[in-house]
Amino acid sequence: MSLRLHLNFKSLIFSALSMLAWGGGGLVRAEESGKILEAFQEQARTILKKCGGAVVRIEATDDHGRLGGTGFFIDPSGTLYTSYGVGGESEDICVTFRGKNYRAERLTSDSRSGVAILKIGAETPFLTFAKGRSIGVASPVIALGYPGEMSLTPSLGTVGGFDLKYGERFFATTHIRANVPVQQGEGGAPLMNTKGEVVGILISMFGSGNASFVLPIEAAEKVRMDFKRFREARPGWVGIQVQGAELAIKGSTARIDEVQAEGPAAKAGLQAGDILLQVGTRKILNPEDVLDASFFLTADDATTVRFSRGGVESKVQVQPVDPPNSLRRSLPAIGAAGKLGLPPVLSVP
Repeated sequence: MSLRLHLNFKSLIFSALSMLAWGGGGLVRAEESGKILEAFQEQARTILKKCGGAVVRIEATDDHGRLGGTGFFIDPSGTLYTSYGVGGESEDICVTFRGKNYRAERLTSDSRSGVAILKIGAETPFLTFAKGRSIGVASPVIALGYPGEMSLTPSLGTVGGFDLKYGERFFATTHIRANVPVQQGEGGAPLMNTKGEVVGILISMFGSGNASFVLPIEAAEKVRMDFKRFREARPGWVGIQVQGAELAIKGSTARIDEVQAEGPAAKAGLQAGDILLQVGTRKILNPEDVLDASFFLTADDATTVRFSRGGVESKVQVQPVDPPNSLRRSLPAIGAAGKLGLPPVLSVP
């Protein structure tokens, strides 16, 4: 049975989170904020009760010893998501479900995105997913995970932002930065919206653990769809480098800086100097958007690319291919050099 949950309490959460904000001529009164928080706590308990049965503790072994993490079922036949750090390369993977221990099979994993897909031999409840990128900055979210040896624990917070890089490291696709406290053992936990729908998977801590980076669920689904078709994650390579332009053209600063000879982009007719406007279904505003969009390309699946050349808008069909062997271990390959005041060059898979 699906654990689809329809709760209409977003306004309560926003009110609770804005207790210290000015409104109506002054601060929210203490008695009003108390009622709001009580209602929010009750609804959060409802999410825990309705969704908690589909969230499981995972234990495994790697070269460094014993691992602990969290996962969640995504279909009734025992398929589950977790983080790569928990299930990507580990052995003797054990899932605790309804008081029983099940040996888990690793179906596939993807080090680029940080997700692993496992399966146990049991009929299971499962969580449903939010459609598209349905949350924004300040959206309230809840994570359910297993910190250490403790029981299933809810963590509440808000979306802090959407990031493609942290420090000098670029992610394979844009991640959700959630202001949700994370502890050891909660890697792979689901991050959910106020309807109890999964919006992402906790991949890594941010800072001292008071926040986390979360892989959007649509990125994990891209890996799963690749596995269903090809039995492995299959990124698509088009062979371009993108540089930030000084002036936006048709709303975009994503200028092609170099086109790989004999690559898919060159064969489709794209040229250096073209301004990218859309890749597949994703609108392009800057070079980082191109990298984000490229994550969702699959080798041998043609995609439409809209671009501007000399002020004239055009579109071509580009058919990505498997990345060259020299690039497979470095995807996404990000150049460190960039002109002063402009984003770095992005080598787009």
